[in-house]
Amino acid sequence: MITGTSQADAAILVIASAQGEFEAGISKDGQTREHALLAFTLGVKQMVVCCNKMDEKSVNYSQSRYEEIMKEVSAYLKKVGYNVEKVRFVPISGWQGDNMIEKSDNMPWYKGPTLLEALDMLEPPVRPSDKPLRLPLQDVYKIGGIGTVPVGRVETGVMKPGDVVTFSPANVTTEVKSIEMHHEQLAEATPGDNVGFNVKNVSVKDIRRGNVCGNSKNDPPKEAADFTAQVIILNHPGQIGNGYAPVLDCHTCHIACKFAEIESKIDRRSGKELEKNPKSIKSGDAALVRMVPQKPMCVEVFNDYAPLGRFAVRDMRQTVAVGIIKAVTKKEGGAGKVTKAATKASKK
Repeated sequence: MITGTSQADAAILVIASAQGEFEAGISKDGQTREHALLAFTLGVKQMVVCCNKMDEKSVNYSQSRYEEIMKEVSAYLKKVGYNVEKVRFVPISGWQGDNMIEKSDNMPWYKGPTLLEALDMLEPPVRPSDKPLRLPLQDVYKIGGIGTVPVGRVETGVMKPGDVVTFSPANVTTEVKSIEMHHEQLAEATPGDNVGFNVKNVSVKDIRRGNVCGNSKNDPPKEAADFTAQVIILNHPGQIGNGYAPVLDCHTCHIACKFAEIESKIDRRSGKELEKNPKSIKSGDAALVRMVPQKPMCVEVFNDYAPLGRFAVRDMRQTVAVGIIKAVTKKEGGAGKVTKAATKASKK
């Protein structure tokens, strides 16, 4: 859910309209609330809300139930930060197919688009292909007769065969031999493309999920020594103080990070400082926190590389906080491993 949301251009928020089910989802610890807040904080600005199960006995395609849900969800989405005027609501039945692809005869009172039409109305995002390359690895495969094939989505920049790339924090530099998407060779991979690419002289043991690939000559990614983030605490049962070390999910990596110093408590809407160096923070609070990864990790400032600058904090099997990165102190890695292929390609 989190990796998917952090890569998404738009989200469909599915709501169970049945009596009791909607109420559970929108309650304080409900999934509807958590998913909507996660989507917004992880940068998903476009949303379609599906009021599902309209065919259920307790709902029976009721217009008043749909309007009640729409009113309550709109109020919550507005509180989270969404522009509610741009969020489309569609009453559907996934089971019966009402308003999914074709207009439903069971809800003549609904004059809006079907789910498919609502998706077609979403605005295609501007792809940041002019920025330096950033490609977080989702997996690394060893394919017989080909070799090592890392897989992931290009978040920013462009990658072409022949490029010399660096994987961080592994600190491995090599040449891209070829790029494939859906079993077809690509002359270049651009933002949004989920690709597999073959690299020379690199073993599967050298690189892993969570590493970030970038161009070795154009602002290559580097390991973070520490970073400062704006963190919103969603649901944590106690007080959080300096030294707290939960797991962070940022792009494709899943690594413990220590809250080294809670620098200030801030207003979550305006960002204004409310209290300097608070002893602790709790659910509902927003704060600026200096964080130290407990293992090598590569992150970026949200304003420079958004997909690598937002994260979710997981603890006790739930999302306890979300955040965006404001500043990063990068480690100057040594030479690291530079393959023969990279050295040769650099001389071309």
